[in-house]
Amino acid sequence: MNQLLRVQNFNVSSDGYGAGEHQSLERPFGHADPGDMFAWAGATASWPMRSEPGGSRGLDDYFTRDFTRNIGAEIMGRNKFGPQHGPWQDHEWQGWWGEEPPFRTPVFVMTHHERPSFTLSDTTFHFVDGDPASVLEQARDAAQGKDVRLGGGATTIRQFLEADLVDTMHVAVSQVKLGSGVRLWESPDELLDRFHQDVVPSPSGVTHHLFWRR
Repeated sequence: MNQLLRVQNFNVSSDGYGAGEHQSLERPFGHADPGDMFAWAGATASWPMRSEPGGSRGLDDYFTRDFTRNIGAEIMGRNKFGPQHGPWQDHEWQGWWGEEPPFRTPVFVMTHHERPSFTLSDTTFHFVDGDPASVLEQARDAAQGKDVRLGGGATTIRQFLEADLVDTMHVAVSQVKLGSGVRLWESPDELLDRFHQDVVPSPSGVTHHLFWRR
């Protein structure tokens, strides 16, 4: 079975930034407001943290539901896991997501400073020091035949793009302009030498960019 490496529902600003500057414990996305960046998904009927009935259907809802389809493992960079840099001062920090992380699969956190794996609910976090190809090999083994999701952030996605390991990408481009931060691209046209592209505007205001290998 061909296991794909998929970027799913990755959000960027209109000027290509996946996060702002000055990340902290209180502000995982730096000066970017996640309420603006993720509003399209949070408004859907399928948003997993929805506490009240209702929500939109249609295109945005489809992508929200598609986030978990056939995913057996996730890869993320250390800055998606937490705001710490350098050697771990302690092992108390267990991510932004509380006792029930949304991944429900093995997660491989790329870091030069390894630490013991741990499990929260049905998600196990592994901390691995390796190049993109070797980390992807570990994630594919753990995914047991399913696809691997490349969760971000932007720097990590760029590393895998530069290594030519990404098979498909879905990037939701918001109308928000950040001006600075961690950039995925200056223009999506940068990827057109290697990927086909469809661009689909949504009534919510975001524009969905879909990429698949040529």
